Amino acid sequence: MDIIKKLSEELNIKQTQAETAVKLIDEGNTIPFIARYRKDMTGGLNDEVLRNLDERLKYLRNLDERREAVLASIEEQGKLTEELKKQILEAETLVAVEDLYRPYKQKKRTRATIAKEKGLEPLANLIMLQMTKTPVEQEAEAYISEEKGVANAEEAIDGAKDILAESISDEAEYRTYIRELTVKEGNVISKAKEEGKESVYEMYYDFSEPVKKMAGHRVLAINRGEKEKFLTVKIETNDERVLQYLEKKIIVRDNPYTTPLLKSAIEDSYKRLIFPAIEREIRNELTEKAEDGAIKVFGKNLEQLLLQPPVAGHVVLGWDPAFRTGCKLAVVDPTGKVLDTVVIFPTAPQNKVEESKKILKKLIKKYGITLISVGNGTASRESEQVIVELIRELDEKVQYVIVNEAGASVYSASKLATEEFPNFDVGQRSAASIARRLQDPLAELVKIDPKSIGVGQYQHDMNQKKLGEALEAVVEDSVNKVGVDLNTASASLLEYVSGITKTIAKNIVAYREENGEFKDRKQLLKVAKLGPKAFEQCAGFMRIANGDNPLDKTGVHPESYEVAEKLLKKLGFDKEGLRQGALTGISLMVRDYPKYAKELDTGELTLRDIVKELEKPGRDPRDEMQKPILKSDVMELTDLKPGMVLKGTVRNVIDFGAFVDIGVHQDGLVHISQLSDKYIKHPLEAVSVGDIVDVMVMSVDVQKKRIQLTMKGLKK
Repeated sequence: MDIIKKLSEELNIKQTQAETAVKLIDEGNTIPFIARYRKDMTGGLNDEVLRNLDERLKYLRNLDERREAVLASIEEQGKLTEELKKQILEAETLVAVEDLYRPYKQKKRTRATIAKEKGLEPLANLIMLQMTKTPVEQEAEAYISEEKGVANAEEAIDGAKDILAESISDEAEYRTYIRELTVKEGNVISKAKEEGKESVYEMYYDFSEPVKKMAGHRVLAINRGEKEKFLTVKIETNDERVLQYLEKKIIVRDNPYTTPLLKSAIEDSYKRLIFPAIEREIRNELTEKAEDGAIKVFGKNLEQLLLQPPVAGHVVLGWDPAFRTGCKLAVVDPTGKVLDTVVIFPTAPQNKVEESKKILKKLIKKYGITLISVGNGTASRESEQVIVELIRELDEKVQYVIVNEAGASVYSASKLATEEFPNFDVGQRSAASIARRLQDPLAELVKIDPKSIGVGQYQHDMNQKKLGEALEAVVEDSVNKVGVDLNTASASLLEYVSGITKTIAKNIVAYREENGEFKDRKQLLKVAKLGPKAFEQCAGFMRIANGDNPLDKTGVHPESYEVAEKLLKKLGFDKEGLRQGALTGISLMVRDYPKYAKELDTGELTLRDIVKELEKPGRDPRDEMQKPILKSDVMELTDLKPGMVLKGTVRNVIDFGAFVDIGVHQDGLVHISQLSDKYIKHPLEAVSVGDIVDVMVMSVDVQKKRIQLTMKGLKK
């Protein structure tokens, strides 16, 4: 198979782009590096296209390897015909290859292999020939053998039918037809295992939907319901039509002796062997497709969360709410350093509200706290009420934000948190994390397993390896999009930088602690185990704010410094102008990019990136994102009335809508049908996690704590 041609067709890119990308991946370059610094070679392929290409490349190479192994195995058996070889070489999926290989595969002991051991294959062939002029029962008497365990003619015929059933089920053409028909016309049916039993799966207690229309979130919900033993699930198709098709293919002569036996073998083959396998395959395929969709949504949500803008310049009070054990607080300065920790008990059962307020007022005065970051977990609502009362009593201006605390408890109990805060308990660590994830969401969230951040759906039901790899890739792309400050970044953040392993990340921190701040990107080469290849991959993503070379604080790669310096000289600037940020408007001076690129002996796309970096050195792409809503008052669920228009933050996007935090502790749901005035296929076309949106209250169910919202007719 021409893999390059296939990749270019599937991804709708030029063959030269596919070829270059494959070559760069094979040379050990990372996706972020190729996407950012090899644009001229790939024709500007972005990280999403490159990740898809990398995934398909692995699949197609795996397919090629499997084809070779299958061909070798059949050839070894001396059964490889030219036609079969052609079919295997042209098969485009692993399923198709396995279908063709099935008749030649070494089988476990089946009913058919046992029948063959009893010497019943000639009888099966005789039935298949459909030419016998004597009753098969008579023919079968010749196969009765005490020694071989065939007691009578009936047993001999049953054995022969087992051989026929297996041989029919091994036919790739039949399987392909049945699979396609089932996908096209079959229905997924789910029923309650126990009638009347209450569960979240009640809408699936009597459910039917065409296979081809099954939405991913429904597939995953049904799978979970089946796993938890609330549902029985099966696929139904047109059995009559399938049996007619098989009979037409197999029964070629109207023989009164063999036709009834063949019909019986066909039905057995279909119901016992073919359909259960195809049902499994289709359900696996539906699950895989649903997982891929869910992983994509999870990844998009995670990216938006990681790229939330930092809330800089505040002394933040991190507040981890709780009832019985008290609320853990951590005061964190603008650089993320923990200044103080304390536990207060304003919530039930202690209800020491006044005492807690006194402690809070002292902390606010002592450290100049201007922002309180409250986790949205248990007792968050009660904590919020205390904070609002407190803010009303203060002379200082203090605001608060409700922060999604998903994963904070996972982090606080981790080995990493223990190393970072050896003298803190889990509550204090959690409070510090809640404060820091407001100050720099990316730097804090990279410390948590992406699966624990809680912006997906059904994450525990899917292929964990696949999910893990996809989310790691999202974190990697996000970190490299933003870049990291080489002199402040933690090892957890550094290990996501292109070309940097866990070990090298720790070595960078150790080198920094031993030798002081990095003054030059080239110093990275002195770090243990960081060789020229790793340097090439990571250098452009590392920033040094006040280094010896002003270019070190930009996203310009050291390999392009000479080009950048020549360009500055041409335009009448020098590097020092970069330090003062005096190069605004430089992009207006470079009008003819092809001409400049030729003169400077560089690629046009690389030159455009260099100009962008020189104009805004140290530009943070997160600055363009919407800032979180800072609050100083609180609303109750009972305050909500239909028709109210409110501002909210999108907390999670799923297949059927988006959950929006409107400041009442309970997120409201905007169903997909209410997200936009125009038709959309998926909520992600309208909103992303972190978006600040206007929503209107449609209905409120105080009992069930459900809020229905709409964005129709309102601007985003």
